[in-house]
Amino acid sequence: MKTLLTLSIALLAGSAWAKAPNILFILADDQSWSGTSVRMMPNEPGSAGREFHTPNLEKLAAQGMVFSQAYAAHCKCECSRASIQMGRTTSSLNATDKNSRNWNAPVTDSLVNTLKKADGSYRAAHFGKWQWFHTPESMGYDASDGITMNEDGDSTDPEDPKQSFGITRRARTFMEKQVKEGHPFFLQLSYYAVHQTPQALASTIKKYEGMPNAGKGGKGDRAVMAAMTEDLDTCVGEVLKTLDELRIAENTLVIYTSDNGGRTSLLNGGKGDLGEGGIREPMIIRCPGVKGGVYCATPVISYDLMATVLDFAAPGFPLPKGVEGGSWKPLLLSGGKEPVRRPIDRFVWHQVVEVEHPMSAIRKGDYKLLYFWDSKEGLLFDLVHDLGETRDLAKQNPQMAEKLQAELKAHLRAGLGEQAFAALERGEFPQGRGPKPGKGMGPGGKKKDGMKKGK
Repeated sequence: MKTLLTLSIALLAGSAWAKAPNILFILADDQSWSGTSVRMMPNEPGSAGREFHTPNLEKLAAQGMVFSQAYAAHCKCECSRASIQMGRTTSSLNATDKNSRNWNAPVTDSLVNTLKKADGSYRAAHFGKWQWFHTPESMGYDASDGITMNEDGDSTDPEDPKQSFGITRRARTFMEKQVKEGHPFFLQLSYYAVHQTPQALASTIKKYEGMPNAGKGGKGDRAVMAAMTEDLDTCVGEVLKTLDELRIAENTLVIYTSDNGGRTSLLNGGKGDLGEGGIREPMIIRCPGVKGGVYCATPVISYDLMATVLDFAAPGFPLPKGVEGGSWKPLLLSGGKEPVRRPIDRFVWHQVVEVEHPMSAIRKGDYKLLYFWDSKEGLLFDLVHDLGETRDLAKQNPQMAEKLQAELKAHLRAGLGEQAFAALERGEFPQGRGPKPGKGMGPGGKKKDGMKKGK
């Protein structure tokens, strides 16, 4: 049966992709798992935001696959984006904070540079937020907005809040050119929305005037946040409409996700820490051969993108040494039945700056271990039965906790190096920590000792 399924996938892939596919990668900024009107879990109302209106994403979900357990490679913007470009965990890359400079992989091994080695006919563009010292050009992009930061998204043009509409126009121009010249393309749209400070069209804000905190202004203005989210969705719709108008939708892989998570009503923590809220993100994928309206509960992670793109664009082309992600292609074309095969069978995160309690985390199978470097405490969770990470199972299942902790530390030691790892073990952390320690707080501001213990 498995051989028949694999053969069916191969035949489906061949019929669906008659020529080199285009890849459209849309990356929202700081959008939480429930930050759209699309449920990330079909039977969980709290996995969508009631205040958000994202009809174009709803349409995309109806045409593609929604991922209930999609993860960001990091809980902060910069590191997550580096991991996406280089196809490996932030610790293996040695890009665990925004000041990291000595990466463990050359930019010549980036996603786009590798794609062009596999097929020189590809052209690539990156529009929007970049956030790193390496230039987009050094990573293979033919067109870009250059090195851009958060503040570049704070527009002074009332008709282009968060630059969302300008990014969308530049995307259209790029796609039109590639179609005219006969080039397949990789296009990454890194929207500044929905990162703070919120901005939106005045006409969109007017729709949400009745919301609580409407007109408050600043970060707490939920009306502007909801309007900014709708504006972003409008732009997504325009980009998808362009694919239709150029008659390339049937040969384009569309991926929508976020660079990190945020606070939700269901998940523990938020941006900046390693609770599920900080790292679980929305993700929707549409491509030929994928049945629409399908939900997938297989865990995936954003550094899988490189392996996925190469598998669609140039099947069999060898990935650079050290890439840790796996291809989603078999998973997508099998309707979620085939697994994602990676060189490593774990997800690892590392966050020791701008956080009250420096922490790392590992997920393997259904279990996740949160490890706090200051207290040397590991919290174990079964994410299938405890989505909110409320029941610490470390004492109930000490063998699993110890096994995951050892595997986590071995992974970090290999990536960060002996000197940096030894400093962690001694409790020496980089600059930029959050509030003073000693308040007994876990991820997302929850008291570690207040979490429920497993029975």
